[in-house]
Amino acid sequence: MNSSLTKVALVTGAGTGIGKAAAKALLDGGFNIVLTGRHLDKLHLAVQAIGGSDQNCLAVACDVGKPEEVKHLFLQIKQHFGRIDVLFNNAGMGAPAIPMEELSYEQWMNVVNANLCGAFLCSQEAIRMMKAQSPQGGRIINNGSISAHAPRPMSAPYTATKHAITGLTKSIALDGRPFNIACGQIDIGNAGTEMTIPMAAGILQPDGSKKVEPLMDVAHVGQAVLHMAQLPLESNILSMTIMATNMPFVGRG
Repeated sequence: MNSSLTKVALVTGAGTGIGKAAAKALLDGGFNIVLTGRHLDKLHLAVQAIGGSDQNCLAVACDVGKPEEVKHLFLQIKQHFGRIDVLFNNAGMGAPAIPMEELSYEQWMNVVNANLCGAFLCSQEAIRMMKAQSPQGGRIINNGSISAHAPRPMSAPYTATKHAITGLTKSIALDGRPFNIACGQIDIGNAGTEMTIPMAAGILQPDGSKKVEPLMDVAHVGQAVLHMAQLPLESNILSMTIMATNMPFVGRG
């Protein structure tokens, strides 16, 4: 299938949570969607859940931290849809909430590969396609997280990679200018997903206490991603923060 009329969006980490919500919003907004993640069964379930079909959705299993799998993913996109207009670099993971000195090198690198290398590798391939396609250009949206601004206790790998995403976002935005490639970052705080279920019992605060924090509907994040994606390429949201209004972020410290 090659659609020259409908824009194509790739969402990484699309099987659950924020990725699935973004895929649904983009699909409802008129995009063809490529959903990727490590587990193909979850991706197929996500396609069904968002109301997708074989005509407007493509599910491809991929570990975004592995260059050869990312290249295969983008080959599938080119063969199926012929172009890419939006990449949402959403895939990511954290490490156990333990003191930094107790983390293994493997635990550190698992987070770096998923959160940072994955965004870099997918952006590389997207930029190659966006430069070569006609009309030229496209948009990359990186999931930065509130942790791109302030850490939670015992979150060094996650926080370090999310701070790095901010630098990657700005570099792509700068280097993409001559080729009509825009890049922005969305920083998300306390969206209600499968990952935030443990927060119901309280989450560790800087003073050592645990506190139940407010959550927001993850669908609002999907709508925010859609808003960024639908902008004409002459305009760009370089940085957006969307968070549960009453979460204890502003005023930390």
